[in-house]
Amino acid sequence: MIGKLKGVVDSIGDDFVLIDVNGVCYEAHCSSRTLQSLPQNGEVTTLFIEMIVREDMIRLYGFASEAEKSWFKLLMSVQGVGARVALGILSTLSASDVSSAIALQDKAMIGRAPGVGPKLAQRIVSELKGKVPALGAVDPGVVGLQTALGEGLASGNVADAVSALVNLGYAQSNASGAVARVVAKEGEDTPTEKLIRLGLRELSS
Repeated sequence: MIGKLKGVVDSIGDDFVLIDVNGVCYEAHCSSRTLQSLPQNGEVTTLFIEMIVREDMIRLYGFASEAEKSWFKLLMSVQGVGARVALGILSTLSASDVSSAIALQDKAMIGRAPGVGPKLAQRIVSELKGKVPALGAVDPGVVGLQTALGEGLASGNVADAVSALVNLGYAQSNASGAVARVVAKEGEDTPTEKLIRLGLRELSS
């Protein structure tokens, strides 16, 4: 099995990259985020690889980080999520954003990805509730939110506050981290408006 590739970028396609490893080119299918993070042709890069072997094919999937690879595997454990849909989610959301969406049970956020309808989005957040890659690479804001709320299931006011901060232009991971710190100080029953106000104060400090 291939777990990691280190080589020279030969060429980049719409959804894949060719990595030249000592004269042998490996084709790895990637999320758009990973493709955008790659260096120019002729430069050295490293990809974490998930190798899928079936009767009619062997395919490599490449990731810029172990966190992204781990989320790919977790997403594919959900019925109805294949490699294409999992890559679509990771193209739309960063690994930390996926962590936030699962922690907040935010099916709308997962539903932004191509090929993910409302029912599938609900299944993803429900089945992956409480599951995060065992890497220590999960965003600290998400970990703080999960700790503050006990089980990682955000109440409506907390989810609304995080959503409001995201709509104001803050990254999901930063917004959830700020709200987590407020909840830890003020309690889970803090009104949404106050969470937003204090969350903004946290983000500006």
